Amino acid sequence: MINIPSTQQRSVKVAAPGTVANLVCGFDILGLCLDAPYDIMEVHLLDEKKVIVKSLDGYPLPEDPMLNTAGAPLVEMLDELQMDIGFEVQIQKKIKPGSGIGSSAASAAGAVVAANILLGNIFTKEQLVRFAMTGEKVASGVKHADNVAPCIYGGVTLIRSIFPLDIVPIAAPNLWVTVVHPQIEVRTSDARQILRKQVFLKDAIKQWGNIAGLVAGLLQNDFDLIGRSLEDVIIEPVRSILIPGFDEVKNKCKAAGALGGGISGSGPSIFMLSKDETTALAVQKEMKQVYDAMALENNTYVTNINTEGVRVLT
Repeated sequence: MINIPSTQQRSVKVAAPGTVANLVCGFDILGLCLDAPYDIMEVHLLDEKKVIVKSLDGYPLPEDPMLNTAGAPLVEMLDELQMDIGFEVQIQKKIKPGSGIGSSAASAAGAVVAANILLGNIFTKEQLVRFAMTGEKVASGVKHADNVAPCIYGGVTLIRSIFPLDIVPIAAPNLWVTVVHPQIEVRTSDARQILRKQVFLKDAIKQWGNIAGLVAGLLQNDFDLIGRSLEDVIIEPVRSILIPGFDEVKNKCKAAGALGGGISGSGPSIFMLSKDETTALAVQKEMKQVYDAMALENNTYVTNINTEGVRVLT
C-alpha cells in the first residue's frame, strides 16, 4: 500500500505539450518535446475510486475512461495504488487529434503527471511513461513511448527498449522547430497498417547509421551531422504518400536553410529543424506558401525544444 500525504492539494492545472516522434530516422525510438502547441488540463482529486474525463471545448470524448487516452492511464495508476481515490480530468484540446504532433500523448502524459503531483510525486518519470503508454495503446492499438517520453521528460529522448522500459534523455542544442499541420487527418493506426513488414538489410544498415549520426550530432552540437542524418529510407517513403505536398515542402524548406526534417509522428504534420529563429521563420513562410497554393487550410508553429515537458500552470 502506498501512503499519500494527508495534506496534498486537491487540484492542479498543467500544460501538456505537443511532441515530434520518430525524428525522421528513429521510428518509435526517438522523440522531441515542443514548447507549443500544448493542451491545458486540470485534474481534481476525488474521494471515490473512479475516473471522469470532461472536455472543456466541446470536443467529443468517450465516457468510458478505458476508451479515453487520458482516462486509461489513470485507471491503471489507480489499480496500482489500490486506494479509494479517483480523478476528474478537464481538458482543453489545443493539439488536434490526428495531427501527428502527439495529441493522444499530451492527454495521457498530462493526466499522469498532474495526478502524480496530487499524490505527492510518488511515481518516477519512468513509471509515469509506463502508465501513459496505456493511453497510446487506446489511440493506436500499440504501446509506444516516443511521444509520451519526451512529453514527460522534456527535451529529446531515446527509447532504447519498451519491454523492459529503458528511456535515455539526450542533451540537444537549442534548435528551432517549425511545424506545419495541413488540415487533413492521418490516424496513427492507419499509418501503421501501410508499413512494410520486411526491409532490406542494406536499408536497415543505412537507417542505423542515420540514427547513430543524429544522436551523435545532437550530443556534439554538430549541425552538419544532424542535417546529414535526418534521412529515413524505411518509413518516410511509404507514409509520405498520405501527405499532399510533402516532397515540395521538404525541398523548399531545406533550400530556405533548414537542417532537415520530415514527417512528424505518423503525419500529416511536417517538421523542420533550424539553427536560428530567422531561418525557422523563413521555413514557415515556405510551408505556408505550398499549402496556400494548394488551397489547403494549414496551421504553423515556430517554437523551441521544450526541456521541461508537462509543466504546472499557476
